[in-house]
Amino acid sequence: MPSNKVTVVARIKAKEGLEDKVKQELINLLIPTRSEEGCINYDLHQSIQDNSLFLFYENWKTEEDLKRHLENQPLKNFLKQVDELLGEPLDVTLWSKIE
Repeated sequence: MPSNKVTVVARIKAKEGLEDKVKQELINLLIPTRSEEGCINYDLHQSIQDNSLFLFYENWKTEEDLKRHLENQPLKNFLKQVDELLGEPLDVTLWSKIE
């Protein structure tokens, strides 16, 4: 039976010289997001080869939970800064697990 669970992979590339600022801004999203209804996991990674690359690996119980997450104020605050902080557009893809 297919799951309603939604997996999100978000790739974030910081502008040169802003890696630490972007990292801190992303870390600031962890606690509020992990406490949201429907959040299974919200894991932040940094590339070993390129410290300007970050990746969120997230799982949400339902697509509705994810939609609510996209409306949360900490995330909206971060998204307002992307032009200033990021060297590339956000790359966000949604996935469903095949079992």
